[in-house]
Amino acid sequence: MSRSALVGNVTAMLEDAGFTVSDRCAIRPKSFDIAARRGDDLVLVKILGNVDGFNQATGHEMRRLGDYLEATPLVIGLRSRDEDLKPDVVYFRHGVPVFSPDTAYNLFIEGVPPLIYAAPGGLYVNIDGDLLADERESREWSLGRLANELGVSRRTVSKYEDGMNASIEVAMALEDLFDAPLTSPVEVLEGTDEVHEADEPPEDPQADPDDEEVVAVLTEAGYRVHPTLRSPFKAVSQDEDDDDEPVLTGHSEFTKAAEKRARIMSSIGAVTHTQSVYVVERARQDAVDGTALVERGELSGFEEASELRKLIRERAEPEEAA
Repeated sequence: MSRSALVGNVTAMLEDAGFTVSDRCAIRPKSFDIAARRGDDLVLVKILGNVDGFNQATGHEMRRLGDYLEATPLVIGLRSRDEDLKPDVVYFRHGVPVFSPDTAYNLFIEGVPPLIYAAPGGLYVNIDGDLLADERESREWSLGRLANELGVSRRTVSKYEDGMNASIEVAMALEDLFDAPLTSPVEVLEGTDEVHEADEPPEDPQADPDDEEVVAVLTEAGYRVHPTLRSPFKAVSQDEDDDDEPVLTGHSEFTKAAEKRARIMSSIGAVTHTQSVYVVERARQDAVDGTALVERGELSGFEEASELRKLIRERAEPEEAA
């Protein structure tokens, strides 16, 4: 299957699941392919035939964007090396959950979250420690008795009841012993840090030298500016003193490529509930599909973030209403 067809299939699946999906980020480089929202759940999705192509730099940027936009970064792919990704198993690459289209279908369409995750050493599951303790005590088994049944130490059983995860083999043995499900699902959309050792939160990269003046002016106006390296926008800007939504920020000469980026930013902004602004040397119009155009020389006139936000809103709204 071609990558384009795979992206189309995943997009159609998410739409069938009730997600609003952005336009595809058909530009390079790109950290994610689509943004999708269903209610309060917002995901940034990278779609790959072979997930070995998902590198650390892209993973770090997706995680940063997840923090800025309150979104879950994830990768949907078919295989790793010469092996297909196993169904209903969550893998992790550079701190980002990775799983197959079948797993995505079960999660988003069927509402059945995966129970298994891959980690160094094999496949693991989350044990419901309280339920395990209740089942053991209802049979009046001691920790030692259960440890003997499983062939592990008493301390290991105690750790299972305290919430330590277990291998699939141990989980199956427990369920056979008690004839009851004792596992809990992997929370893909929240809580994934609990089942793997993620890297330290990645720091922002340095801004492109061509963008330093724009970053400085935005910072002076009261924005925290988070540069990006692999996204349709150059930065995510957040008002230092306000909880308003972030602003997706672009900057370049106003070329056909810039216009394409501005349209993609508008589509992403509609899904992520963010505003978007593209800084250009000379603007021939006020906006592109809801992305406000601001001339570079205008920026120096803003002393507060609220002033720029007002201008963005005024310039974007006419096209949104058209």
